[in-house]
Amino acid sequence: MALYNQVIQRLKSKKDPKNIEGMKRFGINTKGTLGISVAALREMAREIGKDHELAGRLWRSRIHEARILASMIDDPDKVAESQLDRWAGDFDSWDVCDQCCSNLFARTRYAYRKASRWSREDGEFVKRAGYAMMAALAVHDKKSGDDRFVPFFPLIKYGSRDERNFVKKAVNWALRQMGKRSRKLNALAIRTAREIQKMDSRSARWVAADAIRELESKEVQSRLD
Repeated sequence: MALYNQVIQRLKSKKDPKNIEGMKRFGINTKGTLGISVAALREMAREIGKDHELAGRLWRSRIHEARILASMIDDPDKVAESQLDRWAGDFDSWDVCDQCCSNLFARTRYAYRKASRWSREDGEFVKRAGYAMMAALAVHDKKSGDDRFVPFFPLIKYGSRDERNFVKKAVNWALRQMGKRSRKLNALAIRTAREIQKMDSRSARWVAADAIRELESKEVQSRLD
C-alpha cells in the first residue's frame, strides 16, 4: 500500500492542466485525467518494474494515467481472462483502450480469443479493443505465422460498417497493420479492402480507401519485397 500511495502522489504531482486541454482536442476523455505524457508514464514504469498487484490497485483508482501505467507494469503471465474482460468493460477513452491492448492484453495467452470475441461486441470501446488487439498482435507477435491472422479478415469486413468514429478507425488500423506484416497478408488485406469498398456504407468506404492507399504505396510494397 505504501508504494501505491507513493505512485499516486507522484502522478498527481505531475498534473498539467495545459496538457489536459490538448488531450480534449484529440478526443480523449479527460474525466479523472492529469495530463501526463505517455513518455513520462513509460519512464515511471521502467523504474517500478513488473508488479501485478500494484497494477490492479492503480486500475481501481480510476485515474486516467494510473490506468495506463497499470497496463505498463502488469505481468501478462499473471493476468486472468476475467481481468481482461473487467478492464475492457471499464474503458471510456480510446487512448486507455489502445495502451492496454498494446502494452498488456496482446501479450497474454488470451489475446487472439479476445480479439475475435470483442470485435463482435456492441459496446464502442470493447469493440474498439477487439480491433486494437488485432493491430497490436500484427505488430508484436513475431512468432505466429500468417495463418493465425487470416480469420480476422471476415471480422474486419463485419466491423467496417460501424459508423462510430472510434470503432471504424480501429478497424482501419487493424486492416493496415495486418497488411503490412507480410506479402501474403498484404495481398489478402488489399483484397478484403476492395470487397469492403463495394459495401453500401460510408464508413466501410472510408476504411477501405484509407487502407488501400497505404497498403499499395511504394513504401509498403518495397518493404515487403
